[in-house]
Amino acid sequence: MKKIINIQILVALLLLVSSCDEWLDLTPTDKLSDKVVWENEASADKYVNGFYTYLSQYGQFGDQQFEGSLTESLTDAFKYGSYALGHKAGHPNNYVFNPTTVTPASCFYDNWNDGYDKIRRMNQFLNSMKKYSTFSEEKNTLLEAQVRFFRGFMYFQLAKRHGGVILYTDLEEMQKDKERSSEKDTWDLVQSDLEFAIENLPEEWKTGADKGRLSKYAALAFQSRAMLYAERWQVAYDAANEVINSGKFALVDNYANAWKGSNSESILEFKYDQSKPNHRFDRDYVPLSDGYEFGGLGTPTQEMVESYEKADGTKMDWTPYHIADATRPPYEDLEPRFKASIIYPGSTWKGNVMENSVGGTYGTFMAYRAQPYSYGHTTTGYFLRKLMDESLIDIKGKESTQTWVEIRYAEVLLNKAEAAFRLNKTGEAQAAMNEVRARVNLPGKFSSDAQWFADYRNERKVELAYEGQLFWDMRRWKLAHIEYNNYRVHGFKITGNKYEYIDVDYQDRKFLEKTYRLPIPNSELENNSLITQFEEWR
Repeated sequence: MKKIINIQILVALLLLVSSCDEWLDLTPTDKLSDKVVWENEASADKYVNGFYTYLSQYGQFGDQQFEGSLTESLTDAFKYGSYALGHKAGHPNNYVFNPTTVTPASCFYDNWNDGYDKIRRMNQFLNSMKKYSTFSEEKNTLLEAQVRFFRGFMYFQLAKRHGGVILYTDLEEMQKDKERSSEKDTWDLVQSDLEFAIENLPEEWKTGADKGRLSKYAALAFQSRAMLYAERWQVAYDAANEVINSGKFALVDNYANAWKGSNSESILEFKYDQSKPNHRFDRDYVPLSDGYEFGGLGTPTQEMVESYEKADGTKMDWTPYHIADATRPPYEDLEPRFKASIIYPGSTWKGNVMENSVGGTYGTFMAYRAQPYSYGHTTTGYFLRKLMDESLIDIKGKESTQTWVEIRYAEVLLNKAEAAFRLNKTGEAQAAMNEVRARVNLPGKFSSDAQWFADYRNERKVELAYEGQLFWDMRRWKLAHIEYNNYRVHGFKITGNKYEYIDVDYQDRKFLEKTYRLPIPNSELENNSLITQFEEWR
């Protein structure tokens, strides 16, 4: 990681990052050299604003987690319908059918090069601040707190993939070969950067021009997530508790609004606008009946549907429907989060009752491998509803502008629940999870030990469905090689009133234990004489 670039950032027309209803409005800036950044505070602010775009890039509407594909496709929750290779097409299927696709030469859910490119930019900013800034100590500290949050954010992305990585906290270090640090030291740096942000960011920004920037509570909320990966339960617990005890956040009444931003549940978010930045999430996942012929690229699985409880908190018996000639399942009996997350047969979407069937007008079924690309069809009998914009009618003519909520209050409650469980605070773990369940009128869960953790896993899976958490959770729990090995996902082929339970993979999915720690890329090994490959990847 030795090459150096000049300070430069191209800030989009409108970036909105907020805590609750606050907006941060950014205007364009040209490429900025070291000294120009420090001519006035506005230039420095604009440079820092560029780091906020990392939230978008690593969110579900961005392309850095898995080259744009949803990582849920590497679990039992989601199925891309195409077998021809391509992102949001055959590549995700190839990764679960042939996990040896992951090599030091290539891995689509690795981020080594992007991560260090971003870390270099942030270290260069901090380095130039020390050299050139004549701002007040208070202003410099606020700038540094924001930058160190995002540096911690990027090292978190590297650590959850590789464990111990190369740690650079100074620009000059990045010109030299350097050894990989331990996993402990890597998490120490993540924690240190986040703690600096927590200690020095305001609870809220006072001026209108700054409203929407990172707050202390955004940093705390993110720390509650990151420290679960580090298995630093007390730190995660304390961070979550501080957010909860602040009284600044609350679950919204309607789960269907929970991930939409600009509400009491949103702690850290990135907003979009038609004039850019915007995204194309709807184009990727709308049914063909929405009028766009290249959507419907991936759809929820029957396994995901069966993760939802009934509205009374009991589990539905799906065995009568696991046959070739079944009747329509009673979807209406399932709890509200199912109905808010999945377009199912008989549901209403954009004013139309969805069929999701063979030859269906509203939702058309296509068998997997019937053609190279699914293009608007479902191979599972379902379509994605969560994160989609039902008000967007002109799919071809307009881009998507849904807000990306990086972290919301429900996750903080669940983070506390997990940390409390690990700390043997069973009552607090139950109470935090049950608060999330109460929002959708589900009864509390009061089991303990292994059964509580199984209940918690399922609660996290359905509450945070399609928000980019499940795959990484299963990796950090070291359960992926157990539950994501030698299995297939399923769906329904609907013909008229006949529901046929079908295998939609046609071959087993697999997970290799050694991929819990992704390999160091060849490009790094070739340019850094002091680093060696992980033993399992040699």
